[in-house]
Amino acid sequence: MSRVREALGPDALLSYRLSLADLVADGQSWEEVVALARGVEAAGADLLNSGIGWHESRVPTIVTSVPRAAFTDLTGRLRPHVAVPVVASNRISTPADAEAVLARGDADLVSMARPFLADPEWVAKAAADRADEINVCIGCNQACLDRTFALRTVSCLVNPRAGHETIPLPRPTRRPHTVAVVGAGPAGLAAAAGLAEAGHRVTLLERRDHLGGQFDLARRIPGKEEFAETIRYFAGRLERAGVEVRLATSPGAGELAGFDDVVVATGVRPRRPAIPGIDHPSVLSYDEAMRAPDRLGDRVAVIGAGGVGVDVATFLTRHAAPDLAAWRAEWGVAADGGLAAPAPAPPARRVHLVQRRRTRVGADLGTTTGWVHRATLRAKDVETVTGAHYERIDDDGLHLRVGDRPRLLAVDSVVVCAGQEPVRDLVDDLAVLRVRPHVIGGADEAVELDAERAIRQGSEVAARLRGRGRA
Repeated sequence: MSRVREALGPDALLSYRLSLADLVADGQSWEEVVALARGVEAAGADLLNSGIGWHESRVPTIVTSVPRAAFTDLTGRLRPHVAVPVVASNRISTPADAEAVLARGDADLVSMARPFLADPEWVAKAAADRADEINVCIGCNQACLDRTFALRTVSCLVNPRAGHETIPLPRPTRRPHTVAVVGAGPAGLAAAAGLAEAGHRVTLLERRDHLGGQFDLARRIPGKEEFAETIRYFAGRLERAGVEVRLATSPGAGELAGFDDVVVATGVRPRRPAIPGIDHPSVLSYDEAMRAPDRLGDRVAVIGAGGVGVDVATFLTRHAAPDLAAWRAEWGVAADGGLAAPAPAPPARRVHLVQRRRTRVGADLGTTTGWVHRATLRAKDVETVTGAHYERIDDDGLHLRVGDRPRLLAVDSVVVCAGQEPVRDLVDDLAVLRVRPHVIGGADEAVELDAERAIRQGSEVAARLRGRGRA
């Protein structure tokens, strides 16, 4: 630090990123953190920025399930020990979050990174008292950090334009179309907002009585409540752009034939595998289970251990998202930022997570988030069963064959998370009327739930339609 200060001279601003909580065994004690902070200050640092955790730590620090501003009290604890400004970081997403940190005296400044990928106008909107228009980072890491570790172009799930800013934006149309967008999941929301902002007259039709699609399911999972922010953001854009929103509406092809363009964003439906007994009363799809959890018993088998199955297992075993104190206790974070013995709350249900593949459960989850999900399941005593063949479902439960041995999971309920199928009924019906729709999101491809692709495709529709007549 002394040599860097000498090379820079006295006028350049020099910031030092200081680990306030290593969150690894035998990491720095708090006394050592303070001693280092004072030493760095004396050597010439103008600012001390807060680093939290290391890649080797088994405590999550930035993913969606981490409560907002979860570590800023450590910055506040350091502040009286130094004379230079200290900077708080990690899971600070909105202007309200930042203001609360400052108001508590936890920091002199706040630093962010991912929120500016989600919305590059974050600062301008905050300064103009338009915080409600900010596209809030949901902490998913799917298109930013996961891609960084794979040496791929960084982007953002809720803002696919991030990292692709040189692609021309949609121009305002000179010949407004009447456009029907069917389906209000991520793809439909992005399409409807973008088309209306380009000057088209847009009607958004959604069969449920609320917006969101798969994001409305995701926000129900403890630790993924942030997904509601994306629904809120798009709802605001729809209102400001004058989109006519019709909820609880399932239009037929005939009702859509009068529009200049039709965007089919009808999403996916849960796939129902051909297992004997799949129609047993104890069987629910993941959609049904998450919308009506009271129908589930205390012992549940989850068929399918991909991303949806892992999320459903988390949903079934947790009573609610923990507050900050409970979250720290669950992950073993002591008051001084050191490690303590984890003390998770008991599971709400006994859950078995079953898959056909012999690979470890959650092997395809994100690089920076998969380990968090797997650790959460272990903390809730979720049993994982791999290499299973599904024999049948009956009053006794789920009958399996694992290797050459039969096994009965004596459960009250079975939740099916065995993939999705595109909902494309309208596409075929419109073809009969010689209407060629724009098909996006899960209706286009349901290989996996890919919200980034869905939002990107919705945005691209607005760029393609420039008043050139019927598609």
